Amino acid sequence: MVTEETTTKAPKETPKRKKAKRNVSIGQVHVMATFNNTIITFSDLQGNVLASSSAGTCGFRGSKKGTAYAAQVAAERAGQDAKQQFGLTKADVYLKGIGLGRDAAVRALSGLNIHVETLHDVTGVPHGGVRPRKARRI
Repeated sequence: MVTEETTTKAPKETPKRKKAKRNVSIGQVHVMATFNNTIITFSDLQGNVLASSSAGTCGFRGSKKGTAYAAQVAAERAGQDAKQQFGLTKADVYLKGIGLGRDAAVRALSGLNIHVETLHDVTGVPHGGVRPRKARRI
C-alpha cells in the first residue's frame, strides 16, 4: 500500500524594501478655503502630495470647520508632517477660495518656520456670467 504525502508550500514572501527617505526642502502649499471647510495640501514642485489635512480631519464639526482657528490647526498639523517626514523649509503658497482660513493658514506656516517664498491667488473668476433664464411664455 502506497501512501501519498501532500505537502503545501507557502508562497515565498518577498522582503519589504525600506522606503527611501525623500528630502524635499522646497515645495508647494495649496490652501482651499471655502465657507464650510479649509483643506491644506503640501506637495513637491512636481505636484506629488507630501501631506494634507483639513479642518474636518482635525476634529472640527459643522460650522466650526469654516473658522480661521480650524484652518490654523489644519495647517499646523499638515505642516508638521511635511517638515518631519520630508524636511520642508521653503514653500510657494497657492490660495484658492474666499473663506476665513486663507490668512490663518499662511500665518500658521510662518509659525512652523516654513519660509513662504511666494503667494499666488488661484481663485476662479467667473467670466461671461451665468446662463440667462429662459424666455417667459404668455
